[in-house]
Amino acid sequence: METTIRYINSKHTKQEVKIARVLDAPRELAWKAWTDPEIVKQWWGPKDFSAPHISIDLRVGGRFVYCMRGTGPDGAVNDYWNTGELRQIVPLKKIVMSMSFADKHGKPVPASYYKMPGKWPKEIQVTTNFADIKGGKTKVTVLETGIPREMAGLARLGWEQQLDKFADVLVLMSGRTRIIADPGKQEIVLRRVYDAPRALVFKAYTDPALIPQWWGPRMYSTIVDKLEARPGGLWRFLNRDADGKEYAFHGVYHDLAVPERIVATFEFEGAPGHISLETLTLEESSGRTTLKNTSVFQSAADRDAMMQHGMEEGARETMDRLGELLAKAVKEKKAA
Repeated sequence: METTIRYINSKHTKQEVKIARVLDAPRELAWKAWTDPEIVKQWWGPKDFSAPHISIDLRVGGRFVYCMRGTGPDGAVNDYWNTGELRQIVPLKKIVMSMSFADKHGKPVPASYYKMPGKWPKEIQVTTNFADIKGGKTKVTVLETGIPREMAGLARLGWEQQLDKFADVLVLMSGRTRIIADPGKQEIVLRRVYDAPRALVFKAYTDPALIPQWWGPRMYSTIVDKLEARPGGLWRFLNRDADGKEYAFHGVYHDLAVPERIVATFEFEGAPGHISLETLTLEESSGRTTLKNTSVFQSAADRDAMMQHGMEEGARETMDRLGELLAKAVKEKKAA
């Protein structure tokens, strides 16, 4: 993700905040998620904020009213309202809008209404661009102009967290796996949303009868040699190809919290000594489960080597297979 904060006048009192993010979804889907009020409710606002009200009159001259709810600087849960006008719309490419603070009726109010520091203009301008990226991805660039100097850092953080949530919503909409491997870091983060309760997802990770049905790419059969799903317990799985050649993996369970978390080590026996720590977390909402798996490697070089040896392709296929297993289980449960 690209992030910049730049002064925009000689007095150094106001700034522009620019955030760019490449998203693993086609532009049409990103545009829909940005302009459909019911979808915007799922991602508007920083981390741990909800959006109880979103209304958008999607036309030039049309107005919008957004409300985000969360804990403010005073430690209390508050509603923060915004309103503005859509100034320019280039379908699938660009949206320019004014934005100001508002009361619960959507009427513009000064920033002091919410005890915001700094000298705010009556309105700021937000420009969002959407660009196609090779591989069916989309680059979304947000430029927010007029933010007081005192608030630029908080505005940047807010947009970063919003775009994290936006990316997760796109994952849900597209039914795809999101893989994050930032340059220079020792970790890989994998995210996926499944239309299944988390107890069922947890079971798929800990039941030796289910592991062979989804663990690993389709070209291999999987054999569970050992699965002791308890702290201190061992696991060992083998992938076998069509010629009978086997590839073994093993590790130790460090922590299990049913049905929300599994922490274990991971080691490929073909490259002994290169161990990662895997933390799986499962969060359920409205019957759907958000899966997040964080793999922390011993070095950035180890992480990069894993990516270069097809980890991304294998992980996507594995997560697809898990999705197929879960969909089948949910269907059978409903039919029972």
